[in-house]
Amino acid sequence: MSSASSTLKSVRLDHSSRAALHDQIYERIRRAIASGRLSPGERLPSTRTLASELGISRGTVDAAYARLTGEGYLFARGQAGTIVSPMLHLDPASGSGARAKAPVRQETPPVQPLPFQMGLPALDLFPRVLWARLTARAARRQAGFSLAYPDPAGLPALREAIAAYLAVSRGVACQPAQIMITGGYQAAIGFLARLLLQPGDPVWFEEPGYFLARQALEAASARLIPVPVDEEGLCVEIAQAHAPRARRAVVTPAHQSPSGTALSLPRRQALLAWAAASGAWIVEDDYDSEFHYVGRKLPALKSLDTADRVIYAGSFSKVLFPGLRLGYLVMPMALTGKMTEALHIGRHGEATLGQSVVADFMAEGHFARHLKRMRGLYATRREAFAGALRATFGTRALLARQAGGMHLLVRFPEFGDDVEMVRRAQAQGLAPTALSAHYIGRKRQHGLLLSFTNIKEAQALEKSRALLHAIG
Repeated sequence: MSSASSTLKSVRLDHSSRAALHDQIYERIRRAIASGRLSPGERLPSTRTLASELGISRGTVDAAYARLTGEGYLFARGQAGTIVSPMLHLDPASGSGARAKAPVRQETPPVQPLPFQMGLPALDLFPRVLWARLTARAARRQAGFSLAYPDPAGLPALREAIAAYLAVSRGVACQPAQIMITGGYQAAIGFLARLLLQPGDPVWFEEPGYFLARQALEAASARLIPVPVDEEGLCVEIAQAHAPRARRAVVTPAHQSPSGTALSLPRRQALLAWAAASGAWIVEDDYDSEFHYVGRKLPALKSLDTADRVIYAGSFSKVLFPGLRLGYLVMPMALTGKMTEALHIGRHGEATLGQSVVADFMAEGHFARHLKRMRGLYATRREAFAGALRATFGTRALLARQAGGMHLLVRFPEFGDDVEMVRRAQAQGLAPTALSAHYIGRKRQHGLLLSFTNIKEAQALEKSRALLHAIG
């Protein structure tokens, strides 16, 4: 018996608990991965085998596996089975999987992005030659003091470049001293949780919401208050009625993750008024805001923030590439002192070489040109893929109205549960994500999140037909 089988066979389910069985399985496997009892690359027993060993239905195990796969913990290889994602770099000592450790050697990395895989930009069109030249130049500049510990707040040149970019592109006026460079968005949320939250503090959180932010907040023992999202974004009135004592909110106003809706201007004003009146802090994740295709792009929530209650969070994972592992926070002036104090306690900053390359990429105009090129490319690929879905599924596929973003939200009312659809699609080498996995509460909507960024126009119909074959 494999170590994974032994680990999972020891799972004890509480049939009297109010927690659903699939949620219990999900939590136990997640903890086993975070603690190191299940290692990256390790193969898990099939859903049929595990269901038999636990004496439950296969569908219950399918639901847990699909959620773990959608959140990046597991990787489905079709007929070759399911493994713990080889891309996980987890520190067992953290107990939550929220901190990174030294890279793990990947024995079986995916050769290319799987169709519909979320969270990846168009990797085939990244300017690698230019990036290599800038990297070599930056490496030659590194000498003497530049090889010492980096500034924990980030490279000054990068912070200056980000401040200039935000002023022009997002209408956010800030000083470089307000900016902190992080190891990506999840690291930023983790830092803010440690800075601003006490265990049990209530936090308004979008329902459905971004799972990485949820994980980081849960690791900090925050009490998440799910607030429904409709066609105008976060329902502020409902949040105020149900959790008036909350003093924190995490939102994705540009293109809500995962629904894609934009937070309307009246809702933005209501959210800012609540923060100003109650002394609350709002974390704005400006999720893929540069990729807007229909109508005028709304400004950042931070640009409307006259009371300085918004903490702006950005990342280079979607606009450049996720392997860079760089993001940033723009802190309100009232928090810069607290931020500086926290930075010098157990934090050594991010590697300077990558920061230096990004700073040059932005300062020399390459960043703006790259974004313009990607915006046009994504608009074309999005239209081609949406047309292919309509041609393939007809009225059986309902595409959500989205003005931007890097994925489509599609509902398939005739095809049943989205977790089961994901399981069938994964068996065919496809990688959609279940909408229901992004909910906290039991009341969930169903649909598939389908990224189009790495699907060329000529491939759109082929991939749509493959999806129909898999889930039909």
